[in-house]
Amino acid sequence: QLQVAESGGGLVQPGGSLRLSCTTSRYPLNNYAIGWFRQAPGKEREGVSCIDRAGGSTDYADSVKGRFTISRDSARNTVFLQMDNLKPEDTAVYFCAIQLTHYICQGYAPSDFGAWGQGTQVTVSA
Repeated sequence: QLQVAESGGGLVQPGGSLRLSCTTSRYPLNNYAIGWFRQAPGKEREGVSCIDRAGGSTDYADSVKGRFTISRDSARNTVFLQMDNLKPEDTAVYFCAIQLTHYICQGYAPSDFGAWGQGTQVTVSA
């Protein structure tokens, strides 16, 4: 079964930072555009950030622009989401997924993504 694995979540105070990782041992992630999503309790899953296959183009939701940075480490077959200046409204389960329909970032329709991981909990609280 194709599936990625997320890690790096935790409890952090407002203004703090976390770095999330998305990886798999089954296939090279640099063959795909990768998206990060989040889902807060009672809310729909929303797209947070995307990086294209080449790693040269990135996209961010307005709510995280200037605070989050997505990047690739091909040698480690990992996509990172660096989250700085975290806010309580960033609290959610964060997921990564493979873009199945494009090699570039073309929106965040969940149906365009696959190989979803189990998610990692991020809690921002004082």
